[in-house]
Amino acid sequence: MDLYVNNPGPIDESVLYDQDKHVSSAVWEGQERGALRCHEHTSKLDQWALTPKQLELVHKAGFGYLRLIPAISLDNPLISALVERWRRETNTFHLNVGEMTVTLEDVAYLLGLAIDGEPVMGVTYTTCDTVCEKLLGKPPDSGYTSGGMVKLSWLKESFSHCPEDAPMEEIECHTRAYLLYLVGSTIFSTTTGNKVPVMYLPLFENFDQAGKYAWGAAALSFLYRALGNASLKSQSTVSGCLTLLQCWSYYHLDIGRPKLNQDPFHIPFPLVLKWKGKQSGPTANRDLMFYRKALDSLKSCDVEWLPYINIDNRIIPEDIKSSLIVGRSKTMLICFDKAERHLPDRCLRQYGMNQSIPEDVQRWERKSRGVDGGVDLSGKMELELNEWWDRRLNIVEGDEGVEESEYMQWYMKITRRFVGRLLPLSSEFQRMHAALRDIAHIADTVSTQGMDSQQMESVTRIRYIVHECLRDQVGTSMLVSGIPQGEHRKRIRGKERVRRKSIGKRRRKDDPVQCQATSEGSAGVDAQLHTTIEVDGTPLCLPTDEVDDTETCIGVTEVDDSQVCHAAMKDEVQAVSQSPLETSEDVVQHNSYSIVV
Repeated sequence: MDLYVNNPGPIDESVLYDQDKHVSSAVWEGQERGALRCHEHTSKLDQWALTPKQLELVHKAGFGYLRLIPAISLDNPLISALVERWRRETNTFHLNVGEMTVTLEDVAYLLGLAIDGEPVMGVTYTTCDTVCEKLLGKPPDSGYTSGGMVKLSWLKESFSHCPEDAPMEEIECHTRAYLLYLVGSTIFSTTTGNKVPVMYLPLFENFDQAGKYAWGAAALSFLYRALGNASLKSQSTVSGCLTLLQCWSYYHLDIGRPKLNQDPFHIPFPLVLKWKGKQSGPTANRDLMFYRKALDSLKSCDVEWLPYINIDNRIIPEDIKSSLIVGRSKTMLICFDKAERHLPDRCLRQYGMNQSIPEDVQRWERKSRGVDGGVDLSGKMELELNEWWDRRLNIVEGDEGVEESEYMQWYMKITRRFVGRLLPLSSEFQRMHAALRDIAHIADTVSTQGMDSQQMESVTRIRYIVHECLRDQVGTSMLVSGIPQGEHRKRIRGKERVRRKSIGKRRRKDDPVQCQATSEGSAGVDAQLHTTIEVDGTPLCLPTDEVDDTETCIGVTEVDDSQVCHAAMKDEVQAVSQSPLETSEDVVQHNSYSIVV
């Protein structure tokens, strides 16, 4: 554990090669971004009134189960904490118990969407009028479009009520509008707000053909891409099917799982409906810090690897059961330009198998949709499409003889174990400050009698360096917060509250030193914290008073002064310790080296 106090990982950076871009790097440096804004637009889905004929077409198109899923209240702090654990290098969550992910099997059980079939692929659009007039019967009103996207509000205002006696062509137009609204507010929700790309609309032209697409695989590809984007330190929003993500967490992790007022023995299909209903139990203190700490300390007993094993098999539709084998396929998931790798070999325990060390993940370029309209993306994604066509040839199998201890030893070297610090920055500052004072005391009291000029120069140099470090810590590296910790916690708490905090901004070398009082009654930090004296002709800075560090934190600077000082002292002390003259046996240990004088 001591190894990870100052180094949260990865020790081996061959897998998580984008660590410097990941949000966990910023959090470790004290740069909090708060809870993410979660984009799902399910609150008005129940305002669509579908006729029996429309329901039949929706079922044909493959969305008979997805339409049953109600608007579930999103737990923004929980989702945000999960995003901090997501790695786009592997498309998995990196947890203390190993890697886990949302799999195709999860999508089939939780959403009831097809995970096998034709890839969701088509033609891009930069305008909406032509395709909407052809498939919806009229173009969008002025102001309801943006490039190749149309506002969800226009779809609802124009098509949410279909007359019972309407001709079949009008019924089909209203149903296509509903399906576009459904996917745009759930599985393909974007961070652009109340809009959905019209490129999905042609896929609903023929309802029987629409039912042959692997909508579940597309939903998972979209979610993977959204999680990967949100895991970057520069992002503040997340989209995709967050209902799927949250309910996946409820099934697999005993963290923030709500208690529902319903019969636990009657679980309808799709399984997301288990979490329908009013939640009970305390949730007021479950902020981002709560969930981050819970995930940082996750244990095996908190994980349900096989949450569906006791589900009544009779409630699972036959077409879903027959395609579950694809849930173990190592393949490429496709949703237009969003192609993402599905890597079940990294999460074998979620299939009831022993986990072995997985193969290296091939790096691939994530493609983005071109701005030109009328582009058929299938011509630009031949390699990704070939992987999908071969999906049934790449079903992962387990090995009963595998020792999972070998996997965990390997995993702990390549993963990021912690997001939040085990010790607060203020505590780390106190420990370093105390260690430097101990070193300074020994350096000041060591006898120089009998030393030659070179040894005396080394001792003097040690004294100078350590006191410079102490002076710099007090004078420049100490950043005192003017906001009490309790008040700071209140400001970032709340499920829907999104705050950007800048705790520990980088300071340029030429910036002026700023110190603020830690409490209202403090007048500030005394500037006269050291006295300059001369020892053997060398000026030294000696501390004259103790400093209360209880409310301080370390400012993140471009150069880590403590590491520079430690390295320099190590070199100087080695020169002294090699002397045949032994004056004392005092030893001070700090971090990974010892100083002997």
